[in-house]
Amino acid sequence: MTASKMRVVALLPMKAHSARVKSKNFRDIAGKPLFRWILDTLCSIEEIDQVVINTDARYILADNGLTDGDYNGKVMIRDRKPEICGDFVSMNLVLEDDIENVPADFYFMTHTTNPLLSRQTVQTMLQSFLKGESKGECDSLFAVNRHQTRFYTPGGKPINHDPNNLIRTQDLPPYLEENSVGYLFSYQSFKATNARIGTRPILFETPALESVDIDEPSDWFIAESILRRVADGEPIPESS
Repeated sequence: MTASKMRVVALLPMKAHSARVKSKNFRDIAGKPLFRWILDTLCSIEEIDQVVINTDARYILADNGLTDGDYNGKVMIRDRKPEICGDFVSMNLVLEDDIENVPADFYFMTHTTNPLLSRQTVQTMLQSFLKGESKGECDSLFAVNRHQTRFYTPGGKPINHDPNNLIRTQDLPPYLEENSVGYLFSYQSFKATNARIGTRPILFETPALESVDIDEPSDWFIAESILRRVADGEPIPESS
């Protein structure tokens, strides 16, 4: 099974308000609005048939030159229903509204706040998921960061190591952190759990620099520093 035989829709939710980094989705970063970085990437991927933007900010997108049907018809802008607007609404409710109204075999979900996610990584995620799904080995996929370091509880209790018997950090058991960079799922797997992560997910490790997520002002600083180099044509180095 290949992505070319399946209808794959990318879900890119986008809201007007952001709490910690003001209007971050539409702020200029390294030469263009933040949302354009991941949108340009998604629209360049031939395996993705459509990019759906569920938003309460159609007018702001228009002010930034984006309207329904742009990118040769690949972009669909959906107005977010009032009952699923707001900072405390579960993202799963937004995704459910999209999958109930935009049919597809599989959905790939990401955020505007992941501007460094590359075309190649998205394609590899699709290939891994489709291969596993076709064999019945998985029903979903989500992106993670791998950590091999010494963890403690807030009270100072060691979690994954013995302070009295130090071993090299690279020999510690890895912990995997959901990083929100990307999710793959089908309509059926979503409905089984009412969530973007199904019952048999693949945990896909994304490259460290591509996994930068803009949540705090410090994240913006990091992402902007890297994106300026990307804008100058410098490739993102692979993780060692």
